[in-house]
Parts: sequence; structure tokens; C-alpha cells
Amino acid sequence: MATATKTYEYSVRDASGSLVTGSLDAASEEALVARLRGMGYAPVSLHEKGTGLNREITLPGGDRVTLKDLAVMSRQFATMVGAGLSLVRSLSILAEQSESKGLQKALADVRGKVETGTSLSDGLAAHPRVFPPLMTSMVRAGEVGGFLDAVLLQVAETFEAEAKLRAKIKSAMTYPVVVFVMAVLATAGMLVFIVPVFATMFSDLGGELPLPTQVLVVLSDLLRTVAPGLVVLGVAGAVVWGRVRHREGVRAVVDPLKLRLPVFGLLFRKVAISRFTRNLGTMVACGVPILQSLEIVGDTAGNTVLKKATDDVREAVRQGQTMSGPLARHAVFPPMVVQMLAVGEDTGALDAMLAKISEFYDQEVEATTEALTSLIEPLMIAVLGSVIGAMIVALYMPIFSVFELIQ
Repeated sequence: MATATKTYEYSVRDASGSLVTGSLDAASEEALVARLRGMGYAPVSLHEKGTGLNREITLPGGDRVTLKDLAVMSRQFATMVGAGLSLVRSLSILAEQSESKGLQKALADVRGKVETGTSLSDGLAAHPRVFPPLMTSMVRAGEVGGFLDAVLLQVAETFEAEAKLRAKIKSAMTYPVVVFVMAVLATAGMLVFIVPVFATMFSDLGGELPLPTQVLVVLSDLLRTVAPGLVVLGVAGAVVWGRVRHREGVRAVVDPLKLRLPVFGLLFRKVAISRFTRNLGTMVACGVPILQSLEIVGDTAGNTVLKKATDDVREAVRQGQTMSGPLARHAVFPPMVVQMLAVGEDTGALDAMLAKISEFYDQEVEATTEALTSLIEPLMIAVLGSVIGAMIVALYMPIFSVFELIQ
């Protein structure tokens, strides 16, 4: 009969006297103490995880690990490994100084697995929500090839570039979204709170209201009637969308539409190509097998259109064909990308060519976001001013004849 195990959190001193914390599974506290001493540690304190006052209270999103966290951790990890520190010691330092609670827990668990003989890549693979498959596969290639520090630097540079790319997209989207929300709130506020006051005053005066004012009054009455339902529907819709937006069926419909949007479709396309070429180039440069690289890149492309194209490429490569041929059949990849990939395959410099394509599209994304921002700002201001201005004019039109009504 198998012995039940519990998870314990512990604090120990290593051979240098530094404090090390972490968690391990053991049948009892005595078994855990014996195991820690066998590892060369001096136990300081231990307790069962998640019991009594030791239970952690976390807020939603408190354990979230960002790309910036992973980039900083990877660069620090590479520095320590290059300086000759052991993996266990490096992971202990990273777990202690990381600002992300989720990353601290994951690194502590990885350190515990490495201590028991598990490889670093397998330890990272045990936490797919924290460490992406891209990172795990690159670390595995670095372990096999004996250049782990160089691979970790590549991982850091890749995550930093991805974080920078996302920041550019947010900078392009933030202004129009904020202005749109302000326009909606201002319009709703006027319809719910201001228009009824004027409507009451106009009805007391008598007379027939101008058509624009009548339309505004009808919209005000309608919005006050359905406003609670709209709020509930909006909250429910946001919750449902957050749960289903990553499902394959939903993405199969939404992702192609994103690429066909009149203004932002081109930006989404360039972002997807930049991410695809950067990740693929990084993995090929680190020695990850091409079929495995294509599988991981397809899953991390962020768009089902590129994933289908990557699946076709992977199947063609499995049959001994080149990558550029299948890519040419998918309109999402411009001819320039296909031709540069073909040149990279012919010259044996595929990783370098992919890096050049990624750099080019990073610059294209930056130029596109700047152009969109400069174009959208005046348009959104004009739209907001037109909506609010039209409502004010419609409200004050009856006042022009108010003296006639009084007489």
C-alpha cells in the first residue's frame, strides 16, 4: 500500500551558511528532515503547506508571471551559470530575489526537483503556465549541447523583444480605447442625467419639440429603461468572453477576422509574422530540432491562421520538403518573407535570415503604430466632439423659441 505524502515548506542553511527556502513532498516531518540532511542542509524550520496561519491568501492575478519577469530571471540565471554557480544555488538565489510570487514558487519547486536529480528542462516543463514551451525546449537544447548560459541569454533577449512588441501594440491601442470609453460614458451620462431635466422643462412650456430633440428624448427614455440590463449583459459578456476566447472554435472565427480588420488588421499581421520568425529563428539557432521548433512556434504564434500555416510547413518538412514552398501557399506570409526563407535554406543561414526578418517587422510594427496613433488621435477627437456637440445643439434648439412659448 502506497504511503500518503504531504507537501512541506522548509527553511534550511546550506554549506555556505545562506538561508534557503522551498517545498518538498514527504511522508512525515522526520522523513523530510532526514532527506534535507542527506542533501547537506541544516534544517531551520518546516511546516505543512497551507495549514493554519501558514496558509497564504492570494489575490486574483497575484501569482501572474509576466514576460518581463521571465526575461529578468533568464538574464540573471545566465550570468550566474556563466560565473560557475551550480544550478541549485542559482535557482535558490533567483527564488529569493524574484518580485513575482508565482515565479518564486515555481523556481523553488524546480530547485527541489533539480536537487533530486531531475534535469532543469524537465523541472521547467512541470510548470507550463509559468515557463513557456519555447523556453523549456531551448533550455533542453542548451543542456544537451553544453551551452546553457548562452541559451538563457537568447531566452532573455527573445522575451525582452516580445515584451517590447506588446508594449508597442498597447501604446497604439490605449489612446483610441480610452477616448472611445470616454465618449460612451459622456454620451450615456448626458442621456441618463441631463436630457431628462431638459425634457421636463420643455414639456412644462408646451409646444412641439424639434425633431433632433425628440430623437434625443426618446433615446434618453430608452436608455434609462434598458441601462440596468445593459450593465448586467456587459458584465456577463465580459466574463463569458474571458472564458471562451482561447477555445479553438472561437479562435478559428475571431483570428481570421482580426487579420482582415480595415485599420488594425495589417498591424496584427506584422506582429504575428515578427513573433513567428523571432521564435523560430531563436530555437533554430539554439539547436532545437526543426520539427519540434515548428510545433512550438505554431502553438505560440498567437493566431490560428499562422498555426495552420505552420502545421503545413511541419508536415512538408517531415516529408523532406523545404519550408518556403508550403509558406507560399498561405497569403498571411508576404512574398518577401517566403523568398528570404528560401535564401536562408539554400545558404544554410536560416537562423540569421529569420532574425533579419524579425528585426525588419519589429521596425514595421513600430512605424505602423506611430502612423496609426497620429491618424487616430485627431479622428477620435473629432468623433467625440461631434457626438457631444450634436447632443448639446439638440438640447438647446428648443430654447431658441422658448420666449415665443412663454408669450
